Amino acid sequence: MFKHVLIPTDGSKLSEAAVRTGIQLAKEQGAQVTALFVMADYQALIYGSRAMIAYDATEFEKSAQAEADTVLHFAEELAKAEGVPFNAVRVTNASVSEAIIKQAKDAQCDLICMASHGRKGLSGILLGSETQKVLTNSSIPVLVHRAE
Repeated sequence: MFKHVLIPTDGSKLSEAAVRTGIQLAKEQGAQVTALFVMADYQALIYGSRAMIAYDATEFEKSAQAEADTVLHFAEELAKAEGVPFNAVRVTNASVSEAIIKQAKDAQCDLICMASHGRKGLSGILLGSETQKVLTNSSIPVLVHRAE
């Protein structure tokens, strides 16, 4: 049924569980997996706030790349162990949900498998939900993995 599953991950325990679920589903379906790590576009975020903040872009970039390496390596090792064809992608974007939807379309994925952090109430309203934004704006089906 599914041929190409996009699994966005941020390296959290909930995302790691979604990676496991997505890779297992891909194995059962004979599908390939693309794992996605979205790095924050700090420059856009800082300039967008109209605040003059001194920061070292090189340090932000190095830190984001190191985190992406760790997170994507975790997904790659799981896929390799399960014999699932795997591709890793990292992108920089101020909007995580937009980056996820764009990558799913660009890679011609037919399913997005992602975690929900389960924020409710005021924290859900204030922080927003990237998963909710993807669900609302994606024309590609989304499988939401919830913690047990």
